[in-house]
Amino acid sequence: MFCPKCKSEYREGVYKCADCGVYLIDALPPKSEDDMRYVDMIEIFSTYNQGDIAFIKSVLDGEDIHYYFQDENTSKLIGVLHARLMVSVDEAARARELLQELGFL
Repeated sequence: MFCPKCKSEYREGVYKCADCGVYLIDALPPKSEDDMRYVDMIEIFSTYNQGDIAFIKSVLDGEDIHYYFQDENTSKLIGVLHARLMVSVDEAARARELLQELGFL
């Protein structure tokens, strides 16, 4: 049994997702090629500060902006590398605007 919303798997006998409250289905639909596509990314910000990274992630998640922090985990280990905020080219202007409003740029 699977949740169609969050994709969690449940044992037989469970009929509702504990997290989403959605009724479960027997199997998830197969992934289509439309689910995966190449996206051009551009760097718009970099930082060493893990607090900044966490805050920026929450803001971008809230705005449904697609991003990732390149070298985020490496910067934790080495401490010299900065994490680079990579955003899809299509959403870069909006992401920059948000970071400017928050005082990061």
